[in-house]
Amino acid sequence: MSYVDCFVIPVPTNNLDAYRRMSKTMAKVWLDHGALEYKEWIAEDVKPGRRTSFPQSVKLKAGETVAIGWIIYKSRAQRDRIGAKAMKDKRLASMMDPKSMPFDGKRMFMGGFKPLGKA
Repeated sequence: MSYVDCFVIPVPTNNLDAYRRMSKTMAKVWLDHGALEYKEWIAEDVKPGRRTSFPQSVKLKAGETVAIGWIIYKSRAQRDRIGAKAMKDKRLASMMDPKSMPFDGKRMFMGGFKPLGKA
């Protein structure tokens, strides 16, 4: 069994380099604490929809792009342990101030997902 945290973030395009650096550190921290995988992507083909879409989900503004990512764990229990350790990791301390983040954290959303079942 596995467990996945997924997140969607609006990132100002002029902050993409800072976001990449932050992402690299985040990945290192989560993997060091036991996550199985940490991956992120930047939107390439995500158009606004009629009712909902990735851009609408984060209230995308001009000059921003959508980033998505996921972190894979062995289980929900492992995710909870790793997340608690990661959030206390000193490597993240400077990144946790909302004023220093390279994106608007208020428009980020995330959640944990369990497997649907055997196909």
